[in-house]
Amino acid sequence: MNREQISLRNENYGKKIRAIFDNPLVMNLMPLIGFLIVLVVFTILTKGKIIQPTNINLILGQVYVLMIAATGVFMIMTVGGIDFSQGSILGFSSIIISWVSHYNIVLAVICGILGGAVMGAVNGFFHVRFRIASFIVTICTMYLFRGLCEYITTTGPVAASVGVVVLNKTWLKMLLTLIVLAIGFFTFTFTRIGFDLKAIGASENAARFSGSRPAFSKFMVFVTAGALTGFASFLNVMRVGSITGTAGTQMETQILIALVLGGMPINGGSKARFTNIIIGVLTYSVLQTSLPMVFTQSATQQLVQGIIFLIVVALTMDRKNIRVIK
Repeated sequence: MNREQISLRNENYGKKIRAIFDNPLVMNLMPLIGFLIVLVVFTILTKGKIIQPTNINLILGQVYVLMIAATGVFMIMTVGGIDFSQGSILGFSSIIISWVSHYNIVLAVICGILGGAVMGAVNGFFHVRFRIASFIVTICTMYLFRGLCEYITTTGPVAASVGVVVLNKTWLKMLLTLIVLAIGFFTFTFTRIGFDLKAIGASENAARFSGSRPAFSKFMVFVTAGALTGFASFLNVMRVGSITGTAGTQMETQILIALVLGGMPINGGSKARFTNIIIGVLTYSVLQTSLPMVFTQSATQQLVQGIIFLIVVALTMDRKNIRVIK
């Protein structure tokens, strides 16, 4: 067999492998398969410790806030955008809830949601009105809202009322998370809203001709994402009890990584699936809990994380329709 034949054979093998991974069914199953592989591998490496009740509770403890906040970012990514300000929104909304909780807990939750919605509206306004790329706008507001958090907490942490802390029950956090996911799933899957978001992510011009209002829809997804993170802040305050200026730091990165691990297309569009949120957050939480059990050094943990994330992105990215994030 000469070199040309070997080269042709290797090229054919490459085409067959790419065809397998480009198959829609395989693309949809890859995140779930990836989660199961991660779970099995780390169950073996930790000698079963990861599936012990204590560690399962630890994993679930990371899931609630992240999953609710990721639901909003999922909608932003569906229309082709991105949001780097969610961690700062969580921090500022948590401060609002902690303050108001001393007067009335229900009012505190409402104020937290409204505060998050207003911050999301700031993102949406500058993105839509001035046509500034979403990642630029949200990087700017990330520093703006974080600065406000640090300024307010200069004299010390903002403590919530005891009434909020005693609500820190697993069943309550799970119930609230499931309610948000159920509403989000129904809205995204069975209503015109979900259709419009996917259409805008695929092509704004085509969506406009089909009767959608891209500018309004994009503005509202930022408002909704902010409101959801404001609600997630309530669960965050339940868990920690008092808020410092660093609350929510790096959460935007955690959300983006989780969504990518769940198979969320970077470009959004019609291939976005609501299951991307659930699978992605669970995979990320298992990794975050398992890695310290296997690798004691932080540098090694980051190295392994980076390798896993690169592999997942390489396998799930839609290279045919890749474009710049809007």
